[in-house]
Amino acid sequence: MTREEVLAEFRAAGALLEGHFILSSGLRSAVFLQKARVFSEPERTERLCKALAAKVRAQLGDAPTVIVSPATGGIVPGYEMARQLGLKGLYVERENGEFTLRRGFELTEDDKVLVVEDIVSTGLSSRECIEAINKTGATVIAEACLVDRSGGEADVGVPLIALTEYKVPAFPADQLPAELEAIPAVKPGSRGLA
Repeated sequence: MTREEVLAEFRAAGALLEGHFILSSGLRSAVFLQKARVFSEPERTERLCKALAAKVRAQLGDAPTVIVSPATGGIVPGYEMARQLGLKGLYVERENGEFTLRRGFELTEDDKVLVVEDIVSTGLSSRECIEAINKTGATVIAEACLVDRSGGEADVGVPLIALTEYKVPAFPADQLPAELEAIPAVKPGSRGLA
């Protein structure tokens, strides 16, 4: 899929929003990708993840043995990527502020993990997820995501395979351009919610 085809899927789902948004990183942006709207449509999610799985196969072959995703945003694409690649799909979730495997999920030293994320902006969640996996003794061989908002700048600590890159400027709250300052900020993401 081309970048325009991926963005067309987001637009068709009503998931490419414009305004003044507070991202999970705390940065501010005029564009927000509301991936929950995409993931509410199984056929659309399947199309995107099928294309991403093809890209992963082309770059990694049959190397991964398991998929691990960070909760909550990575669970749906992680599940669909596991289905596309014929692998088990696990997820980490926060416990006392740190990602950990729960619910009886286990990894072994023989596991070669592909981390699957929805959207990468700064790479913080990815690095935290990878750190939790590393504590199990498993090896993270790469990460895959639908959209890399950093335009290739985010360092997740392993090779990053993105279905597409879509660089959108993001700003600290105290360095906003005038057009964003004029619009009330909203936080449509899930990080930090009780």
